[in-house]
Amino acid sequence: MTPSVVDMTPLQLLLMGGPVMVPIVMCSLLALTIIIQKFNHFRSIDADILIFRDRVLAQVRESNIKEAILVCDTSGSWAAQVLKAGLVKFGGSRQEIVEAMEDAARFEVPKLEKGLAILSTIASVMPLLGLLGTVLGLCGAFHTIQVRAVAMNPVTPGDIVGGIWQALITTAVSLMVAIPALIAYNYFVNQVHIAVRDMEQAASRMADLMTRVSDRDISDKE
Repeated sequence: MTPSVVDMTPLQLLLMGGPVMVPIVMCSLLALTIIIQKFNHFRSIDADILIFRDRVLAQVRESNIKEAILVCDTSGSWAAQVLKAGLVKFGGSRQEIVEAMEDAARFEVPKLEKGLAILSTIASVMPLLGLLGTVLGLCGAFHTIQVRAVAMNPVTPGDIVGGIWQALITTAVSLMVAIPALIAYNYFVNQVHIAVRDMEQAASRMADLMTRVSDRDISDKE
């Protein structure tokens, strides 16, 4: 008795799906690796920007710029690198401070997006691989029909079921990979937007505070 899809082992599905299952499995493993890495990464920085911003601003209010830079060096996060770029411009104009942080952000933000292009590509390619498997499976089924017809042998369901299995399995498995990959991609893109928005707000607040503190220090010296 042929086992149902639910009862099949992964190896049985792989074999019945034909050669197209090889790139599908490879892409699924790559997508899973990226999803786990990005999820852990964004979970670690979820509250990092706001907490880190408050620590740095507390030092800036006291004119402890060196201590604020030390906090950035200790953290080593992407947000720290952006804020540090503004701190080293202490004493300059607000525009100079903002531009320094914007330059740093242009270098750091792509690190947040690392792997997302691959994840998007996998989500887009999977249905095409499933379609390819479907076409190959149907081609195999029709080829079997042709061979049996030429030999004047009757065609039985068992003769073409292998090709139909291949068509259905590759389509189903490719969609099982594409759907989570697409959902994960959109989720991570949204997380990048949130992180960038929080970073812009933190940078703007720090630029304002640094300008006020710099003006205050100049007034105190006079």
